[in-house]
Amino acid sequence: MREISADETNLLYECMEDLGRHHNNTSVYFKGIYPTIPSDEIVKQFADDMRKGISNIAVIEENDKVVGLCKINIEKGSGVLDYLVVLQGKRGQGYGTELMNWAFSKFDEFNVKDIEVKVVYGNDVINLYKKYGFKEKSIILLLQR
Repeated sequence: MREISADETNLLYECMEDLGRHHNNTSVYFKGIYPTIPSDEIVKQFADDMRKGISNIAVIEENDKVVGLCKINIEKGSGVLDYLVVLQGKRGQGYGTELMNWAFSKFDEFNVKDIEVKVVYGNDVINLYKKYGFKEKSIILLLQR
């Protein structure tokens, strides 16, 4: 595992595409519409956030290919676990836990006490988050017409 620079965010494209497929297959409410922003634009935003000093990103690689990533944001003492992605064929191998441990070490480094994560309804990663002490705080309702 290693942290990447803003100039390396292009390496994350495949993970973001995989995340889109995952949400389209598992979420009742995102089927066929995720992501609402193309993956290449998301990856460019990642680079912008890193250059602004808002975000840090760690990756796990196998054979020079990114198989997992974690993006966190830290602003004004608050933290956001923004993305945690492990490629479909690599799940269940402890990579999510390794990335979560990295995220928490960064939050500790910056003395972040309040950490937020948003989870798409139906995504079983919520079980990993609950193991780290995250609790459900709110439900977002959406009316699609």
